[in-house]
Amino acid sequence: MAFCTALLVSGCAGTSVVQTSGNTAIVTARAAPVCGGVGAERVAVREAAIVTIKGGFDKYVIYDAAAQNTVTARQVPGTYTTMGTVNGGMLNATTTYQPGPTIYSGHHSQAFAIKMFKANDPASANAVDARTTLGPEWPKLIKQGSLTTCT
Repeated sequence: MAFCTALLVSGCAGTSVVQTSGNTAIVTARAAPVCGGVGAERVAVREAAIVTIKGGFDKYVIYDAAAQNTVTARQVPGTYTTMGTVNGGMLNATTTYQPGPTIYSGHHSQAFAIKMFKANDPASANAVDARTTLGPEWPKLIKQGSLTTCT
């Protein structure tokens, strides 16, 4: 649990946005292994909503998406401890192996290509409402800017 908390405090996610036209953008989110693919997706969805509102729009549609997982796990070598006793010329020994820690590296990433719409645009009928996506705290999230955690 301390490991997860440390990651959340230091920031386990990041985002980038490339504006591809006046009303389209590519939103990319990258998240630490502990966040999982769902965490990266959650960050990308929220960032898409933030970009939409900051751009002066109200709704968006994800028209293309890509995901990547580069997470690997590596077991660090452990240690052996041997304890023995000598009794009547006989040696009795026991060796215990203590595995080393598992180190996770890499990331999960999610990219969305989005098209943004004004609320009164007839083409926005099936689009996702950005403010609803962010919830009642949306003004705070807009002010905060880019997301740094996957929670």
